[in-house]
Amino acid sequence: MNGILHQPFARTLARVALACTLAGTGLPAHSADPFRWPQGQRAAVSLAYDDALDSQLDTAIPALRRHRLLASFYLQLSNPAVARRMPEWRAAAAHGHELGNHSLFHQCSGALPDRAWVQPHRNVDTTSIAQMKDQLILANTMLHALDGKTERTFTTPCGDAQAADGDYLAAVKSEFVAIKASSGSGVAESMEGLDPHAVQVHAPVGASGKELIELVKLAGTRGTMVNFTFHGVGGDYLSVSKAAHDELLTFLAANRARYWTAPFVTLMRHVRAEQLKEKSGRRSR
Repeated sequence: MNGILHQPFARTLARVALACTLAGTGLPAHSADPFRWPQGQRAAVSLAYDDALDSQLDTAIPALRRHRLLASFYLQLSNPAVARRMPEWRAAAAHGHELGNHSLFHQCSGALPDRAWVQPHRNVDTTSIAQMKDQLILANTMLHALDGKTERTFTTPCGDAQAADGDYLAAVKSEFVAIKASSGSGVAESMEGLDPHAVQVHAPVGASGKELIELVKLAGTRGTMVNFTFHGVGGDYLSVSKAAHDELLTFLAANRARYWTAPFVTLMRHVRAEQLKEKSGRRSR
């Protein structure tokens, strides 16, 4: 079950090189952005994990604990690993990790290339907006039973938002603090212009720790945020190695003063508050 599709790193790293070149010439890669992170950090990092996979419980969560970092886990609630390991997911939430909504059945479009794996009863192309809304609301209720939380974020399965009768995200915006809705570099261009219900993510597959860290540094150059969406960690599918994942976490733990790493819901509460200040003209310049 693929999550949001990844972009080749070569294209992303070319952008990083451009940003570094501009910095070296003294020219800004982007105009000054008055957006503020809470403790003077230069950028924010969202570590997220899709589909409720065993390697996330077995490898990712212990690594996050060692480095004292918190992340978001987007559960596909029909995945047997949710029921089979429910006490461990509850423990993750109690520790401070976010349990995010990744739908009940992980509907993706079967019409796109290389989508033969999409089962007919889980094809978003034949699912109505009303059906998607109903299942996402039910998924929020089920997640509330796991963690007791009432605020939630959502990651769109495969980044596919078109249901049989139109874009279903418009119908569910009010249910979520924020939505991860498209794939790309995962590094926001600007925080003030960011739509909380259309946040871009990067789903790295086979990436090195160095490549992941370069994306964090690019977010620092822009003063924005980077949104990673992992699947398997040292196993399962669409995976990164345990070593690459740990290299990224080691870097983030050593640079807490520069990069704020927190669950996506926490980051986006702050983003929305800052955007509201800007709109009302109350942000100090």
